[in-house]
Amino acid sequence: MKALVTGGGGFLGRAIVRRLLEANYSVRSFSRGRYPKLDFLNVEVRQGDITSGHAVYKACEDCDVVFHVAAKVGVWGRDRDYYDVNVRGTKNILQACRSLGISRLVYTSTPSVVFNGEDMEGIDETIPYPATYISPYPKTKAIAEAEVLAANDVSLATVALRPHLIWGPDDSHLIPAILSRGCRGRLFAIGSQSRLVDFTYIDNAAEAHLLAAQKLWPGSEVAGKVFFISDGNPIPLWDFVNRVLKCADLPPVNRSVSKGLAYGSAFFFEMLYTILRIEGEPLLTRFLVDELVTAHWFDISSASRLLGYHPRISTEEGFERLTRWIRECSADKIPHTQA
Repeated sequence: MKALVTGGGGFLGRAIVRRLLEANYSVRSFSRGRYPKLDFLNVEVRQGDITSGHAVYKACEDCDVVFHVAAKVGVWGRDRDYYDVNVRGTKNILQACRSLGISRLVYTSTPSVVFNGEDMEGIDETIPYPATYISPYPKTKAIAEAEVLAANDVSLATVALRPHLIWGPDDSHLIPAILSRGCRGRLFAIGSQSRLVDFTYIDNAAEAHLLAAQKLWPGSEVAGKVFFISDGNPIPLWDFVNRVLKCADLPPVNRSVSKGLAYGSAFFFEMLYTILRIEGEPLLTRFLVDELVTAHWFDISSASRLLGYHPRISTEEGFERLTRWIRECSADKIPHTQA
């Protein structure tokens, strides 16, 4: 059985690659850049751009199942950049699967596609997409997710997974961002309450993808469906942040600002970056503020019932592993933590 993992050099993609190898799959990774960590794995590496239909077609050749993980993530940037990668790239994957007769596609989505700016507490997969978005990331991921689900038919079985805030050792986004701001004393709690939020340990997220592939075939019970994925243990957001800081022997967050001030600052930063065409992401955006002051936890009973998904790594074990990883790494080996 041969599997293609798009974005196989990234945090989640690499975890899926490792899990597939453990399950005796033959694995090919397709990414734009070169990732030395893949050199230590028994995996075929292809480099190419997801926006190139030809490159995607060549990457998909001879594969039985595709895990489409590659995406442009973030809270800021040009709409066109997000659309090209997240929407055009996904359409290229769908076209390649059709042309090559690949019958299974597992798509990595995000709960952000249904975020409407309000608390999301125990919601399930029946919640609709919101009418508008204030960030190109959730907007383009929603378009791509809808394309994937609509493509499900008698010859191509598709399924979409929505893991929330993936974390753990080797993370190159969430954990380094927390540690970087913690090192610089640039972490402020927003608002007076810490809302409950779901997180997904990296091994749990990878396992969910494998389970989805194993349950997926044309006409199967999971085909054409979407599933929320998490550790099943929502915790207050700033408790999680402080636990991460503790893993690195950094002090907890002890300062806060009001939601109004944070939102106003985010609007100012967005205007500044837009007018001056500054590269990178602002310190705050309106989308990020909304995420930080609202609850986000999800009903994963559908994934449990239909995929057989049960988080194998608990939050406590995850933090133990994270602590060991941080202590084993020097600061220059953890992205973005240099003081």
